[in-house]
Amino acid sequence: MASARKPVIVRKFSRDWLAGYATNEFGQGKPELEILDQTGKVVRVGWEQVKWMCYVRAFPAGSTDQADPERMVRKRFSLRPRTAGLWLRLTLTDGDELEGLAANDRSLVDGAGLLLTPPDTRSNTQRIYVPRQAIQTLDVLSLIGAAGRKRAETMKPSGEQRDLFSGESDAG
Repeated sequence: MASARKPVIVRKFSRDWLAGYATNEFGQGKPELEILDQTGKVVRVGWEQVKWMCYVRAFPAGSTDQADPERMVRKRFSLRPRTAGLWLRLTLTDGDELEGLAANDRSLVDGAGLLLTPPDTRSNTQRIYVPRQAIQTLDVLSLIGAAGRKRAETMKPSGEQRDLFSGESDAG
């Protein structure tokens, strides 16, 4: 059974960050993000302060990870992604750019923010949640994977063979 709280690193616009555990329903209409820090204390952060929240594999251990605890080496895809979804480029309100894959569903227009798969899934960051207040511009670069399924459905034989020639013969 999956844990009710997931390890996250919350990056603020002030460049400082928090490490802790967030619940699954963190952003649905709540005025602030509530996380349980590593000491067991509940910390509340206003959404207007949050740049992004990264779901991570592990928390930073040493002093070398203090500058970049998310360990996101790449913020852009070097090649076209292979996973299905919408390839997005976000410009945040502080001018930072970030690319990721989002699900092609109603959460793009209805949700309180966007949940993205980062360009480097082998890094410490597994998913990135960006609140709507943090997004200045959003560009859809491509739709990946959905066209292949439709093409396969339309290429199925209909069961009926069409006549290529009218019933006339040339032998005459």
